Amino acid sequence: MSSLLVGDEMSFRMLGNTGLQVSVLSFGFWATFGAKPGMKDDEGVQKAKDIMRIARQNGVNLFDNAETYGNPQGAAETVMGKALKQLRDEDPSLWRRSDIIITTKIFWGGAGVNEKGLSRKHINEGMTASLTRLQCDYVDLVFCHRPDPYTPTATVVRAMSDLVRSGKATCWGTSEWSAQQITEAFFIAKMEGHEPPQMEQPQYNMFHRDRFEREYFPLFRAPYNIGTTIWSPLKSGLITGKYNEGIPADSRMNTPGYEWLRARLDAFIADGSIEKVKMLTAYALDEVQCTVSQLAIAWALKNKNVSTVLLGATKISQIEENLGALKVAVRLTDTHMKAIEDILSNKPESFNGPGGSGPRALKCLI
Repeated sequence: MSSLLVGDEMSFRMLGNTGLQVSVLSFGFWATFGAKPGMKDDEGVQKAKDIMRIARQNGVNLFDNAETYGNPQGAAETVMGKALKQLRDEDPSLWRRSDIIITTKIFWGGAGVNEKGLSRKHINEGMTASLTRLQCDYVDLVFCHRPDPYTPTATVVRAMSDLVRSGKATCWGTSEWSAQQITEAFFIAKMEGHEPPQMEQPQYNMFHRDRFEREYFPLFRAPYNIGTTIWSPLKSGLITGKYNEGIPADSRMNTPGYEWLRARLDAFIADGSIEKVKMLTAYALDEVQCTVSQLAIAWALKNKNVSTVLLGATKISQIEENLGALKVAVRLTDTHMKAIEDILSNKPESFNGPGGSGPRALKCLI
């Protein structure tokens, strides 16, 4: 299980069995930089630097990316690589490679039939390409971005283990794998003497809870002790309150390529979830004196099985607001958490069934 380590400002948790301390808030490049059609390269790099600098100055030490992020694919890694190099040149002490954690994910690498998936060929070639774009000799964490139904798990385990033992990554994990797939990979690694998966990157937020809180519950205990880097704590912006009264003109929902997000909003409205966001917005302001975005991120942080929450931002105001969630998490009491649960009314049944011990996984550490 993740333990909480408190520094001067930012808090840190151990990432599973990796031995790495990760800031409880981290920064991810999904749908941020390198993903804007028409954005000039230098403009993207400068914006990324501005956001990353603020994140780092506030104690963030983990920066997440993937080979598929950006338009065209890989552009987000290119932007991040350039930004990191410039930031390191400007302030070497703040951006020591030994003190920050860089991640990438392998699965969707290109249009060709062998440029995607988790074959040994693509894992090797995908990692080489990512390291080139990131301008790094190695990444700290590499994830299998999705399970590959066409490649035997044993093949994936061996290829990922080889990445670690070659020095191209320090450890490997999964993203959106089922608990069964993770345990299969874990025991294949143990039986064959390979490096096991040590972390998972799942979606987790107030409206997407069952897999994390129920299905994964056994994975947070020995022998697995899986660490987690959760994504979409604001459910692609649906929990920010910006859509409570409709779609703003400058919303990314109006951007070509984001039609899927509009469909998600329509479903969110249809099932009544948007009404819960409205109630949460009012509760955050009146009872906790924070924004609903900060409340949602703080709520995720209260789960001790969350090693770090990936934040996404393209504006300085957004990253500053989101970083403020750490102080909100410290203020949240059991009374607050119960009130939030009453509004959500979607808490999954515990792993051990009614009356079981599963809810122990949700005890607060912050």
